[in-house]
Amino acid sequence: MTKLIWKWAIYGKMVIKMAKIIVVGGGAAGMLAAGRAASRGHEVHLYEKNNRLGKKILITGKGRCNITNDSDVEGLLENIPCNPYFMYSAFYHLDSFQMQEMLKDLGLEIKVERGRRVFPVSDKAIDVVFALERYMIQNKVKQHLDTPVSEVLVADGKAVGVKLKKGTIVDADGVIVCTGGLSYPGTGSTGDGYTFAKAVGHKVTKLYPSLVPLKASEEWCSALMGLSLRNIEIKVKNPKGKVVFSEFGEMLFTHYGVSGPVILSASRHILYDLPAEHKLLIDLKPAMDEKKLDTRLLRDFEKYANKDFINALGDLLPQKLIPVMVYLCDIPADKKVNSITKEERKRLLTLMKALPLTITGTAGYNEAVVTAGGICVDEIDPSTMESKFVKNLHFAGEVLDVDAYTGGFNLQIAFSTGYTAGEQILSDL
Repeated sequence: MTKLIWKWAIYGKMVIKMAKIIVVGGGAAGMLAAGRAASRGHEVHLYEKNNRLGKKILITGKGRCNITNDSDVEGLLENIPCNPYFMYSAFYHLDSFQMQEMLKDLGLEIKVERGRRVFPVSDKAIDVVFALERYMIQNKVKQHLDTPVSEVLVADGKAVGVKLKKGTIVDADGVIVCTGGLSYPGTGSTGDGYTFAKAVGHKVTKLYPSLVPLKASEEWCSALMGLSLRNIEIKVKNPKGKVVFSEFGEMLFTHYGVSGPVILSASRHILYDLPAEHKLLIDLKPAMDEKKLDTRLLRDFEKYANKDFINALGDLLPQKLIPVMVYLCDIPADKKVNSITKEERKRLLTLMKALPLTITGTAGYNEAVVTAGGICVDEIDPSTMESKFVKNLHFAGEVLDVDAYTGGFNLQIAFSTGYTAGEQILSDL
């Protein structure tokens, strides 16, 4: 290793020692880590394997980018099902409100939508990436694109640099790993950080695709592909019949099963038990109990008494769903409504309140929003994101065993942990 050259700078009212920092990964966590470390006067080099930064950000929120959630720290923590305690310090270093102000200062106009979800006013994820790039440019971060890292170098219990895939050794005084998880591997998230962590002695917990569409065994799902249902309520029962998740909101049918916000959230609650079959029950009319819905059915049946059954459901159900419901309730499509029995009406009512699907698996990492599992957080200092095994080696973002529900919470985890790592690395010099 070449001898490292230290610098000195004024930071606030303190004269502190400055150093060379390497950030591996140019996603949300990496850009925040690099910008924050550089703002403290460090010489920061960011290495990204792709030919552009923020590739995964560009596809979040269907290309709109759900930046964060407009919630206080407690609200953020309530939406983290895995290791929320680990995030206390990071959220107090950078919470959602501070993140929003930072983006505004960087010239990004933002808006808050239903569920307190925060988006750019332009509805373009690229504008978020541009803002984060400005943050790094303002702080003179040196970017190295198309430059994958193959190894984090450690000597005498300290991170001392990285080895690039092409074989070059790059010395540094500290390294921050922000390489993401396994979700959307096409964006470059291929688990590199887990390899780096294991190589220096860290435990990586079992990994799962999370916030992911679910597969169903029922063939009729493909007939409903593209159908979006709003204002529905779902319940998910495990193989023992226990309700493990319920939520009101929106969902979408796919050619292999179901997706949409409530389904993605549901996936987080069953991923440990899959591929054991789970039962998904969809309440198409949650605003009405069975008695009220039956009254409504009777009114509609009276209105369409002389019509065929299949032509009498348009006031209650989307047209695309009607043939499937007719098939499932086993009432002849051409049966006159005035001939439908009380028992048949009861079957229709039951289906409308609990349309069943059998969940058999997930769509996998290619469609997962985030990876559940990662570097064991018991081995990471939550106030600094520094490894407890290797000094001056920090981890941030999805590579850690922390994940949240949909709504901007996962990006806020990335921003907060990246910012904390950038602020705290070599802070004891």
